Order: sequence, then C-alpha cells, then structure tokens
Amino acid sequence: MTPPSPQPDFSYSLREATREDLPSILALYRHYVRNSVVTFDEKPPTLRAFRAQFDHNQKLGYPFVVAHSPSGDILGYARAQLFRDKAAFRHTVESTIYLGPASTGRGLGRALLTELIERCEQAGIREMIAVIADSGAEASLALHQKLGFVETGRMGKVGYKFERWIGIVTMQKSLRRK
Repeated sequence: MTPPSPQPDFSYSLREATREDLPSILALYRHYVRNSVVTFDEKPPTLRAFRAQFDHNQKLGYPFVVAHSPSGDILGYARAQLFRDKAAFRHTVESTIYLGPASTGRGLGRALLTELIERCEQAGIREMIAVIADSGAEASLALHQKLGFVETGRMGKVGYKFERWIGIVTMQKSLRRK
C-alpha cells in the first residue's frame, strides 16, 4: 500500500494499471496530445492501439502505475515501455509519466515516478531512459533530476508540432537489482 499523499486536501492511492483503466488513461493522454508539446504525438492513439501496446508491455513485464482518487478517478500515470525494439535492449525501458491538469504541483509526479522506479528494479530492469521535450516540460526535467536521472544528451529541432520545432533531452537512471 502506498503512503498517504502529502496534502490532506489531495488524496490518492497508487496501484498497477488494468485494462479497465485504459479509457480514462487515454482520455488524460489525449489532453496532452491536443494541448502540449510534451508528447510528439499529433493524433491520439485509438483505444484499440492503446490496448495492444498495453498488452504487449504487460507481456514483457513492464510496470504501469496509476494514481487514483478516493472516488476512483485516474489522476495520473507512469509506465515503462520498450526503449527500442531490439532484443539487446530488453533490460532498458523508457519511462513515461503524465498527470491530470488538476494534479500537477502536488507531489503526485514524484510519487508516481518513485513507484515506477521501484517496480522496475523489482522487475529486473537495469536502465531507465526518459525522453523529454526541451520546452514546456521544465517540471519533468527537474523531477527526473531530483530522482537521480542524469542528462545524457540533447537533440534540437527533431519534432515539429503546432507550427514550431521542438527538441528533446534524454536522461538516464541506472537501477539497482532487487
């Protein structure tokens, strides 16, 4: 069970995501696709495609954590997914974290990413990679740095969305074996 959330007026619990959560998770993700450059997706995936990706990552044993309110609403999520589709990368994952707009700035991002790191360590994952937009994601960069990720590279102007060029920052964290 997760520790109580840090703010008494903001209560949540963390647990493994289920297929039943996917419509709510996808709705949260669609907000970012349509309104930000923190994802380079220009069109939200279909629920069918999202389910297929979820099933594949579950088969590989990669963690997917959701935060939910006492009423069951999904407040945010963090997941590990394939870093690259080559067998040699099987012990390396890319981390992804998204929070509902009303859940930012409340410590939830830190709780989700910390939980994801712990679950990846338990699963035998050795390396986590974060690929973060170089603009509009300053809080994500700071969070990853606080949790021990180190910057490993930058690429400018590799994505084009909303009539502007966006770069990426890559960060990496080596995990302990549990």
